[in-house]
Amino acid sequence: MSKNIILIGFMGVGKGTVARQLVKNSDYFAVDTDDLIVSVEKRTVKKIFKDEGEPYFRALEKRCAEWLENNLKNTIISTGGGFYRQENLKKIGKVVYLESGFDRIIEALKQAPNSKQKFKKRPLLNDLEEARKLYNQRVKEYKKVADITVNVEDWDINRITKEILKAVK
Repeated sequence: MSKNIILIGFMGVGKGTVARQLVKNSDYFAVDTDDLIVSVEKRTVKKIFKDEGEPYFRALEKRCAEWLENNLKNTIISTGGGFYRQENLKKIGKVVYLESGFDRIIEALKQAPNSKQKFKKRPLLNDLEEARKLYNQRVKEYKKVADITVNVEDWDINRITKEILKAVK
């Protein structure tokens, strides 16, 4: 297995933020699966969902997962909220679930300086009631596939990154 670290968790939990901090505190590089897909498709995730639907986007994630498995080593991989379903996830690297309650995630997104943008780029958060149902379904699945679970609710980024780096050694 490669020395990749895959960050999974619900949309808005802070996977990108944690990935950037891990890069600062280690010798890893970082990529974001949604950014890779946007780059290939030359359109936003929101636009892909709107134009083609979720099944098309999930097929793009599958292609992305295959590429990651065959091409990356020593990389922090920040994933979209549904990426954890990829069959080859464990072949790509160590899976770290960033755990936080739904209300805490939504509150953090609302308090962010670029809050409107954060909600706008996440089409599945348009209906918070439906998003909560999705969250409740995914939490059990995240825990099943994770090699490591790290609670990120207190947002001490240094504690979070130290815990992850220690656990993956």
